[in-house]
Amino acid sequence: MQKDMHPPYQTVIFLDTSCDYKILSRSTMKSEETMEWEDGNSYPVIRLEISSASHPFYTGKRQQIMDRGGRIDQFNRRYGKSEQQA
Repeated sequence: MQKDMHPPYQTVIFLDTSCDYKILSRSTMKSEETMEWEDGNSYPVIRLEISSASHPFYTGKRQQIMDRGGRIDQFNRRYGKSEQQA
């Protein structure tokens, strides 16, 4: 097996920003932001928009999600296309 082929597998905190729900897990994702967990140790934080704590399927209630525009608008914002350039 080749050395240093896979990214490091580390403990991280996943933070659902919509309801401030946190879970400690392991992942290969990286983050510069850190947060202190209940055990007193600091771990990298991965921010999520939705999790099982806020998803309507798991919570059983409808939740109003902010409209961020259509798929084409999202694509144009993400990749730098504006309506004037098109």
